[in-house]
Amino acid sequence: MEININCDLGEKSKLHSNKYDPELLGIVNSANIACGYHAGDEDTMRETIKISKKNGVSIGAHPSFNDPENFGRKRINLSSAEIEKLIQDQYSILQAIAQQNEVSVSHIKPHGALNNMACEDIELATVIAKTIYKINKDLIYLVPTGSKMEKSAKKLGMRVACEIFADRNYEDDGNLVSRKKSTALITDPIEAQEHVLKMVKNQALNCLSGKQIPCEIDSVCIHGDNLSSLETAIKVKENLKENNLDLMPLDELKKFI
Repeated sequence: MEININCDLGEKSKLHSNKYDPELLGIVNSANIACGYHAGDEDTMRETIKISKKNGVSIGAHPSFNDPENFGRKRINLSSAEIEKLIQDQYSILQAIAQQNEVSVSHIKPHGALNNMACEDIELATVIAKTIYKINKDLIYLVPTGSKMEKSAKKLGMRVACEIFADRNYEDDGNLVSRKKSTALITDPIEAQEHVLKMVKNQALNCLSGKQIPCEIDSVCIHGDNLSSLETAIKVKENLKENNLDLMPLDELKKFI
């Protein structure tokens, strides 16, 4: 069985250090790179792309609301045209730098509040999906499994990769526990590796209540902005390999070839 490990990277800002990025890029298979709107800049994009290329890590755009003050985690209501421009502009910024390094952006994964809102709102999810399909129908769209983002993308016939989160807990409706709650994060790497393996093996979400929700799982996300990110990535990868999972970049998964 194949699985992908992805990580949000290049997120250097006053709220987050990217000092572990080079080490994480030696562990993960795909990188979701901040495009400057919630974090990062052209230098961090360039550096992250260079290390990704060296390590055979596929690269993706990680577009956000233009909200560096809140790391893209504040909910903002925008028109469909504004959302479309937001995605297109950030993809274009990263793709231009990628092409300078003779690689291409192969996937897109929205960040923070934009992602959370689209998980719940089918209209927003459809706007984002249509925008990505319009940019390039061959792009892989990385979405939370079971979300409205997955439903809208599949309706358009997009190349969809469904992800789970190694370091986050789930509510009974399949959405992530709000970061405002003390139970939102899984900070113990051992707990995270067990959380991931159970979900991947069962193809089901582990909810905080104990409920299991059947779902499709192609990828495991490890957030790069947690203190335990590096140790969690190491433990998750080791455990998946020990259980005979084949770890692949998103664009090399059999479903996309």
